[in-house]
Amino acid sequence: MLQLSVLRHNPQQVKERLAVKHFKEVDLVDAIIALDDERKKLTFGFDETKAKINTASKEIGALMSKGQKEEAEERKKEVEALKQQLSPIQEQLAVVEKKLNDELIRLPNLPSVKVPVGKTPEDNEVVKTGGSKPQLYAGAVPHWDLAKKYDLIDFELGNKLTGSGFPVYKNKGAKLQRALIQYFLDYNTLAGYTEYMPPLMVNAASAYGTGQLPDKEGQMYFVPVDELYLIPTAEVPVTNIYRDVILKEMDLPIKMTAYTPCFRREAGSYGKDVRGLNRLHQFDKVEVVQLVHPEKSYDILEEMVQHVEGLIQSLGLPYRILRLCGGDMGFTSALTYDFEVYSAAQDKWLEVSSVSNFESYQTARMKIRFKDANGKTQLVHSLNGSSLALPRILACLLENNQTEDGIGLPVALQAYFGSEKITAL
Repeated sequence: MLQLSVLRHNPQQVKERLAVKHFKEVDLVDAIIALDDERKKLTFGFDETKAKINTASKEIGALMSKGQKEEAEERKKEVEALKQQLSPIQEQLAVVEKKLNDELIRLPNLPSVKVPVGKTPEDNEVVKTGGSKPQLYAGAVPHWDLAKKYDLIDFELGNKLTGSGFPVYKNKGAKLQRALIQYFLDYNTLAGYTEYMPPLMVNAASAYGTGQLPDKEGQMYFVPVDELYLIPTAEVPVTNIYRDVILKEMDLPIKMTAYTPCFRREAGSYGKDVRGLNRLHQFDKVEVVQLVHPEKSYDILEEMVQHVEGLIQSLGLPYRILRLCGGDMGFTSALTYDFEVYSAAQDKWLEVSSVSNFESYQTARMKIRFKDANGKTQLVHSLNGSSLALPRILACLLENNQTEDGIGLPVALQAYFGSEKITAL
């Protein structure tokens, strides 16, 4: 959530930054400022009336002590009249404050000045590429055929048990999933991240805190009886661990990692681009989250990008790093880097990670603050990244490393998997 002080300081600049994200309701900025003016006016009126009541109450005591009962009774009547004025002001103030908050959360985060101008994924900026595209043998096939050939994943069984987008991993496919998860967690904890195992469902306050509500409500699975949401990413419960907490400056940065299944409705997804593991409703992901000093968040963003890059490099996958343009970035993000790996059998790039700086947008909602050396309370900045999402990583590992007699595995995974390659049962 944007802070009112930011909007009031330079509303025109705020509108210009919102335009970079192609946000159409820029006039909302003026409406919010007008509501804040009304809130301030009502607050002043309430405080002024309250002060008059306090002053009159003291005068009543003084008059009574002097035996001036008639004058005291007159002042009591004035106090009662003032008290009757308080209730309507208070009710009106509550209405204005709610409307102000409702309008404020409709504004997306302001994009960083580093965000490229653009509207579609084609406008994203490729900032780096790495690795080499493999040359596959003549009989190479996409991962959904490899999964069937080596009995790794059963898409039809998942469709029977639940529905499309819920695959069943089996045999060496299940083992490879576990190997990847453990390797990713070990890689992150070795870099100083503390591992968590959070709940897979969260309440509305948690979903609101990281910005899933109200922006992405339709993309989440909801359990009506308990009013809980299945998590779309570990970012939601992990970041909320510090909701309503005031930290010490010396505690920063806080580095957290977690493995969880993730659940996304992905409404409207269909066609060839969602075949196999390309787009799922349930998938595994290891996440990294940092809460940091606001002056250091962009340096730490670059460190997190390098961290994820090193993980992808260790898997031997060809990759590229994209800086997302304003029209393609998330509602809550100030700057996002996407990682894509090359799928050789499909001849396409697949997104496997997003690393984002949210600045104080999330922490303002969650009230995650710290006290600096001068005792001043400030909002921390929050960042998160996929490290990594498994489905497309697995797809590319299978496709890019296939040979006529099996599927080779990168050295980094061999000890976790217990073998150098996957062969037919």
